[in-house]
Amino acid sequence: MRALMSLIVMIIVAGIGYWIYISNLKARGTNGSPARAISTVGVKSDLLSMAQAERMYQANHGSYASLDELYSSGALAARKPGRAGYTYSSGISADGFTITARCQPQAAGAACPSFSIDQTMQVQQIP
Repeated sequence: MRALMSLIVMIIVAGIGYWIYISNLKARGTNGSPARAISTVGVKSDLLSMAQAERMYQANHGSYASLDELYSSGALAARKPGRAGYTYSSGISADGFTITARCQPQAAGAACPSFSIDQTMQVQQIP
């Protein structure tokens, strides 16, 4: 009888843990989908790689470059036009850069957050 009660308690605790986990995923904008969470992490990683390439390019050339220039110069090895419903774009000025990953809801199949990064190397969610 004790073993049965222990099993029931364990099942209840596991159910509560699962509910909390799913609630946290939804609160972070992943809509509870593991694929969406993986895509979001991948996009943030891509932005960090692109920003690092911008910094290296600026150190070598004294100016920032567009994404196309980064690819053609070899600062970015693999061309990534986007990832799972996101498209990448960049804007440069004499004193900084901004790289944006815009969500394309029709391609992603659901609403998703857009992100940007600049010379501060901080990925931020944008509206």
